[in-house]
Amino acid sequence: MSVENEIKSYESIEIQHEKLYLLPEKAIYWAAKKLLLIADLHLGKAAHFRKNGMAVPPQTANRNWKKLHQLFRLHQPQRVCFLGDLFHSTENKEWTVFGELTQSYPDIQFELVMGNHDILEASAYEALGFEVYQESRIEGPFILTHEPLEEPALYNLCGHIHPGVKLSGKGRQSHKAACFYFGEKQAILPAFGSFTGLAKIPVREQDQIFVIVEDQVIPM
Repeated sequence: MSVENEIKSYESIEIQHEKLYLLPEKAIYWAAKKLLLIADLHLGKAAHFRKNGMAVPPQTANRNWKKLHQLFRLHQPQRVCFLGDLFHSTENKEWTVFGELTQSYPDIQFELVMGNHDILEASAYEALGFEVYQESRIEGPFILTHEPLEEPALYNLCGHIHPGVKLSGKGRQSHKAACFYFGEKQAILPAFGSFTGLAKIPVREQDQIFVIVEDQVIPM
């Protein structure tokens, strides 16, 4: 199956006359721009906690690397924009691994809109070839940020919140799942990183929610 046919099989939404594909790896692919949007990796967080005595398995980071490779190889984006909280620590081994990963894709332009946990100097990202934006980036009809804007001038694509919803089943069973949230003025991406929590978000009748369950994106 070609890349074009593969992407058409994913759940999608049209916002501001642009079709955005919602990927089960918790990312958005804007095929018309060949742009991959990813929020809240929090790379280095697991290593940071292990350094401080918390027993966090190394497989947590390995899942992130595997998903990134899978996205880059399958969709072949020309650009990847991280919507903040890319690296949740000072430089450590995971930063070195991340640099090796990004440099193994020389045909991809990497971009970062800085988030509140991006404590490294901008020069550290620029050394890996990143274009760095301190607060926001305008792309077509969208304004890309890390934190949601209260009154965005353009439709806002962002992260930061780690949105999730509670799914209830028979026998009082329930499950909290990550989701894509689309409101009137902004969309909030799910947190990509494996070692991140979920925040339950209020949902209004006109909002659109897409839940990620067992490697599928399902509209609610």
